[in-house]
Amino acid sequence: MKTIHIFILFIVVAIAQIFVPINMIFGKEDILAKGQLYKFKTRPIDPADPFRGRYIALDFEVGLYVTKDSTWQRGEDLYIYLETDSLGYAKVSKISRVLLPNEKKNFVNAKARWYNKQSKELNIQYPFNRYYMEETKAYDAEVAVRNAHQDSLIDTYALVYVKVGEAVLDDVIVNNISIKDYVKKMGVK
Repeated sequence: MKTIHIFILFIVVAIAQIFVPINMIFGKEDILAKGQLYKFKTRPIDPADPFRGRYIALDFEVGLYVTKDSTWQRGEDLYIYLETDSLGYAKVSKISRVLLPNEKKNFVNAKARWYNKQSKELNIQYPFNRYYMEETKAYDAEVAVRNAHQDSLIDTYALVYVKVGEAVLDDVIVNNISIKDYVKKMGVK
């Protein structure tokens, strides 16, 4: 009798271990398929994660939001309501601490980094600030993005799909080319 309980417990745990990652994958795929696409203008940086590998760390031009509300706290949850500007890039239309029930605009969940009282700017930490790449090309890609930022004629942005608060970073674009192809084109390894 005890062996049957252990076997049933084993089956339940095995199913849970399969269900959780599959559910996460399908959730991200659903956002990519049905979410709204936004282009986020980037600013450069590049570290490594010992568990997940090399990545391009991204900072966004819409990472600062001017507001007179000075009560924001580090790590506070935010609802960032998005729209697009005349050039097709994402821009923040509103920020709220609570989900606005009558708001029709798309939103993404984010965190407050800090609030600067002199400039009255809230610094936003988006959940899609890391773009993972093949280990051998990530550093070269970061250098390419950094160099592109120094040239004001080269356009660099992230393609992010957003759906009901969730977001998936799909690609980083440099001069209208995917970062993977841009690195190859520039003759980097």
